Amino acid sequence: MDKTLDSNLTRRAWELLQPGDIELDGLVVSTALANEEEPEMHQQTVEIGDVIADHAGYDPAETFVYSGTDDSEFASNQHQGLTLDDETFVWECQQLYRDGSFDIVFYFEASIDAEGLLATLRERSFEVTYVHGEPDDPADAVGL
Repeated sequence: MDKTLDSNLTRRAWELLQPGDIELDGLVVSTALANEEEPEMHQQTVEIGDVIADHAGYDPAETFVYSGTDDSEFASNQHQGLTLDDETFVWECQQLYRDGSFDIVFYFEASIDAEGLLATLRERSFEVTYVHGEPDDPADAVGL
């Protein structure tokens, strides 16, 4: 991804993490997947969501993906990972088609095992940027 697009996307991700009911961190996952590869992008979204659930202390088999297709509160490219038993929030993502490929932005509780999460995703060859929601400046929010 081009450096300017990367910087703008990271800033936007950081802005969405700002004051809310819970402390959030996020990931920007860059892919080389083109528009016609949407099924593969969806599969990657599910796989990354399962890794997030695992590192957040949830059994991925006990979670499901809620998609915005039938909900006016959601965009069609917005999804949430929720627990099966009580629909507890695990993660949320937006799939963005930018500059000829998909980028996927995830949000989750900041209490996650961030180092383990990044290690697992990088072992699986995902290109990932971690975004902390806590810093006052987006320039200080990137990385681990």
